[in-house]
Amino acid sequence: MIVITTPTGGIGRQVLGHVMDGLDARDGSAAVRVIVRDPGRLTARERERAEVFQGSHADPEVLGAACEGADQVFWLVPPAPGADSVEGHFRAFTQPLCEVIARQGVPRVVAVSSLGRGVAKDAGPISASLAMDERIAATGVHYRALCPPFLMENLLGQAAGLRETGEFRVAYAADRVLRTCATADIAATAARLLLDGSWTGRADVPLVGPDELTPAGMAEVLSEVLDRPVRVRESTPEEYRASALRFGASEAGARGLADMASAMDAQGFYGATEPSTPDTAPTSFRRWCEEVLRPAALA
Repeated sequence: MIVITTPTGGIGRQVLGHVMDGLDARDGSAAVRVIVRDPGRLTARERERAEVFQGSHADPEVLGAACEGADQVFWLVPPAPGADSVEGHFRAFTQPLCEVIARQGVPRVVAVSSLGRGVAKDAGPISASLAMDERIAATGVHYRALCPPFLMENLLGQAAGLRETGEFRVAYAADRVLRTCATADIAATAARLLLDGSWTGRADVPLVGPDELTPAGMAEVLSEVLDRPVRVRESTPEEYRASALRFGASEAGARGLADMASAMDAQGFYGATEPSTPDTAPTSFRRWCEEVLRPAALA
């Protein structure tokens, strides 16, 4: 029994697809459960193939019912820029999971976290993700934390700006390496682990793409792929905070994003010191731009 959270999200929906494909390629005997707020967002195949539990995976009753007899759980705390507290938001999801593990004996959990363990300090959502890992692992469950750096999909929110002004913004030095990862690689790695019932213990799984690009270098790739000049504009953490507030984030959520940006730039845990991991993150930035960003930017 495999339980998948956030099955309609950017990463979770890809995980669900890979898991269903993998099970169907075997014999389809293993069951899949999903926890979803709106089942209507699932595809017909997903509704037919998976057992659906409607609600939030922060709800102890919903989570407990979905995890009854589960062998593997895919765990992702959804972003909540409007939350009153970044740390509180992560705790609200993580505590019910820890209680379910203790009460029901779930053997394995695969979760999306972040690079930066032992380095990131006061880094908003990144620090909250790393603290989540510690809480879950402390239950004694077999645990794999998927640890990507900057997600390429973060740029999709700037597709309109790229189309209209040829500019993308980043709260990071334009001349420093910023390691990246595509969500497709996170999902593929998660699915491989979920379909494998043999691993034990606790481990981080880095997912670092093959490029060593600075934001300025990323702009050069974008210029070539989009066939138009693209320039990078550095934003300060405070500008990032103000932008998040304009788009509806709470003061705590906006401050958390600003803290994350400050920590990424000052502490360098998404930088050049991180080696690429071709087994878990093979997608190059250029390939992602060609296959994902270009269609969005030209739409």
